[in-house]
Amino acid sequence: MLNQDALSQLKGLKSQMEAEKEHAEAVIKGTQNRYGFAVLDDGREIFIPPDEMLKVFPDDRVRVCIRPAKDNKTIADIEKLVDSPLGDFTGRCVRKGKAVFVEPDLQQLSRWLFIPPHARNGVKEGDYVRCAILRHPIRDGKPQAKVLAVIGDENTPGIENLYSMAKYRLSSQWSNASKQEVERLVAHCRPLETGKRRDLTDLEFISIDTVKTQDIDDALYAEISKGGWTLFVAIADPTAYIEPDSELHRDIAARGASVYFHGDVLPMLPEELSQDTCALSEGSDRPALVCKIAISDSGEVGDFEFIEATVRSRGKLSYYGVERYLSGQGSELMSHATPLEALYQVFRALRAHREEHGLVMEDRQEYRWILNDSKQIETIEPYEKLLSQKLVEECMIAANRCAGRFLRDHGANGPFVIHPGIRADRLDEARKFLAMHAPAVAEADPTSVTGYRDIMRCLSAAEHTLPLRGMINRLLTRAELSTRPGPHMGMALETYTNCTSPLRKYVDFLAHLQIKAVLQQKNADLVKPEQLAALAQCLQNTRSATLEAERWLAGKYLARLAAAGENVTFKARVSHVNSSGFTVRMEDNGLEGFVDLRKDPEKFSYDKWTASLTSTTRRFQLQQAVELRFVGVDAADQYRAMFALVAGCGLKPPKPEVSAEASPAPGGESRAE
Repeated sequence: MLNQDALSQLKGLKSQMEAEKEHAEAVIKGTQNRYGFAVLDDGREIFIPPDEMLKVFPDDRVRVCIRPAKDNKTIADIEKLVDSPLGDFTGRCVRKGKAVFVEPDLQQLSRWLFIPPHARNGVKEGDYVRCAILRHPIRDGKPQAKVLAVIGDENTPGIENLYSMAKYRLSSQWSNASKQEVERLVAHCRPLETGKRRDLTDLEFISIDTVKTQDIDDALYAEISKGGWTLFVAIADPTAYIEPDSELHRDIAARGASVYFHGDVLPMLPEELSQDTCALSEGSDRPALVCKIAISDSGEVGDFEFIEATVRSRGKLSYYGVERYLSGQGSELMSHATPLEALYQVFRALRAHREEHGLVMEDRQEYRWILNDSKQIETIEPYEKLLSQKLVEECMIAANRCAGRFLRDHGANGPFVIHPGIRADRLDEARKFLAMHAPAVAEADPTSVTGYRDIMRCLSAAEHTLPLRGMINRLLTRAELSTRPGPHMGMALETYTNCTSPLRKYVDFLAHLQIKAVLQQKNADLVKPEQLAALAQCLQNTRSATLEAERWLAGKYLARLAAAGENVTFKARVSHVNSSGFTVRMEDNGLEGFVDLRKDPEKFSYDKWTASLTSTTRRFQLQQAVELRFVGVDAADQYRAMFALVAGCGLKPPKPEVSAEASPAPGGESRAE
């Protein structure tokens, strides 16, 4: 037995150990390994050993005990679960013996979850599923899940799209309240507004779109006027039907935009509205928001006005039909010759003015995916953007420019589309880059519209030996949504917004509400910053969903091509370089992938000033031609295609040998005389 002194020492030691412990609440941060971290409210991150991580999920809020460990480190033990936000999730069913598990498709959760027999819902191995937590692991480290729905398996047509929709929570269903509202709108088929609209049905508006398009949201008309032309851009007006505080409006806001997958589409508006009631269909009188613009002979956008009007489209024309007419190869559109000729002249003037005074995105090779009955890629065909498509695009840009100016001049709180250009925290780096590679514009102000325009034009010039325009892309920001006006550097415009696709984009829908508020002499304060922040997050989510589905499809296509024969290789060009490797774009089909050089036997050094990776024997930089082998997809990185270099690819040219006769003499003179 221990004597009294020993017991006192043990009690003192226990008290000391307890005093060294700390109890706090924290949020669990997972890793790709078995361990994790407890992130305390004060910002500290405390290591959680693997055995303790078995009791929790990433993002759980827990109470932890922080205690000292070896080497003067601290670790966190899980004491109590406070909250677990993990709701439903997607994954794939796997089997081990007779046991069935789901492998969750969650970035920080790399463990399988057991599915008990009563919760399997008919699932089989290999199925893609949507699941929920049935039993949290806090007590014994043994979680369980239940299957909510089976999405399909590898043989399900369009599984890539279906799974991405489920993973990113993109809804294909409408609430009952929205359905009832749509039924009421379609039955009455009358705008909600009581104000008088201007009758513009005598103008010969035409729509130009793909043959299959039904959700026609714009129509065009132009006529010659003094000193140039008058362009009318009629835009479908769904805000004339949808109540601002309705459940349908909330559903539209939650969707944010129509989502286009290869082979599938999730429309922003119910099709009864977007393809019928609101669409600017041929021969039907429709409410529209019309932008009337004066275009000078030189292509300058002059005076404009927005009009709440009623219009009637005189023809639903296709891009290919208009292309044939403009190229003189078809006469079937002669009945629309007058507006088409005027629109073509307007396009030429607008385009020439933008090329001279603004920034026009360079045309790059486009590709069309041809899918088979299983919604897999059958083939990929290159195509060039048609002149008719550029015509419509130029007219839409003109209307959007006017909308931005209109909202700014009337003090509306957005929505504006702004593009700050070069990131504020990279301006010094940009100036150093320009001093090195483009001294002619080194003193230009990259924070002004004219300065940014001059810089980008200089970098795009053909005489540079390096692809400078592509090299500076790493310093640029993305376009943003804002309640305050600001420049759109990417187009070299002082202000800009989007208003021409309100059937497909919620930001355009909001722009209509604001413009009409001004026209009706109401406060144009319907847009809030938090509303645009939520919309931006929604759009990012849909981009992630479509990107993942596209990469998954592309990976299967590349795997099929690679399996077609031995030693199949792909020719590509380097499109982006970072310290880990480089992104490539296939020359034959436009598909992209990544070459990871971190595990290469040679060490590569990254030079940001030349956007290149260099080793002892090899060098890779932007636009360089490379030859590759397909090695698979990285499912953890949105199914990104991965490639390996063909032997000998990227070798530096040998250094020229200096002959003894031509080498300098010790005194500095040549030995060859």
